[in-house]
Amino acid sequence: MQSVKKRLWMILLALFLPVFFVCPAVAANAAESRLVDQAGLLSDSEEAKLLEKLDEISERQQADLVVVTQKLLHGTSAMENADDFYDRNGYGFGEEKDGILFLISMEERDWYISTSGFGITALTDADINEMSKRFTDDLSAGEYAAAFTKFANLCDDYLTQARKGAEPFPYVGALVLSLGVGFAASLAVTGMMRSRLKTVRRQASADGYVKNGSMKLATEKDLFLYRQVTRMEKPKQPDSEGASISAGGSSTHQSSSGASHGGGGGKF
Repeated sequence: MQSVKKRLWMILLALFLPVFFVCPAVAANAAESRLVDQAGLLSDSEEAKLLEKLDEISERQQADLVVVTQKLLHGTSAMENADDFYDRNGYGFGEEKDGILFLISMEERDWYISTSGFGITALTDADINEMSKRFTDDLSAGEYAAAFTKFANLCDDYLTQARKGAEPFPYVGALVLSLGVGFAASLAVTGMMRSRLKTVRRQASADGYVKNGSMKLATEKDLFLYRQVTRMEKPKQPDSEGASISAGGSSTHQSSSGASHGGGGGKF
């Protein structure tokens, strides 16, 4: 009888033991995925296509691009939820945890972009505001796959520009060179023209050009023409939530874990 019980225990152990190893592995893989559609907004084909794009850009840029959808915020703000989700699931490349997370919540139709590490440099507050104009209409219309794809492509562009230190306008170097050449040519031409004016000599005043008694002023007035005003920028103070403005134009704050994040959000 004992041998039968022993065999049953061994069979049960053999059946359940793999579960203890497989379940944590599955959970870890789910947590590390760059697409977490908890609200069920995407079809299977849309998920596969978007995840492939997020993975490709993330690996190439060495900065995680993550998309998260949720039904509820459970009493937290979209900012807090996005920051904590990023930190808790170990996203980010390198010591600075470079990456960008895009979260939307269907509870109050909130969206928030959380940036970390180099993501804070690449996406300034103004950039996030400009990006939102591209995808909020799609979110409002329920075109979630289109909105997330635009987010990924725009992040790719901003990360590329930030790494290259791109100028705001193309061909700036060529433009500066052209202006320099034109200025040098104008100096040469005016120099030649001045050298031909043999009869002209520098005068200390204009008296030599006016005959004595030939000029009489009937009326004299003092006219105020212009004034020069010097303005100094008032130093920015941290807001009530402790956010501060960095040199790159990104507001930053600390998450509940103490990590530094930038970002911005709104409604759709």
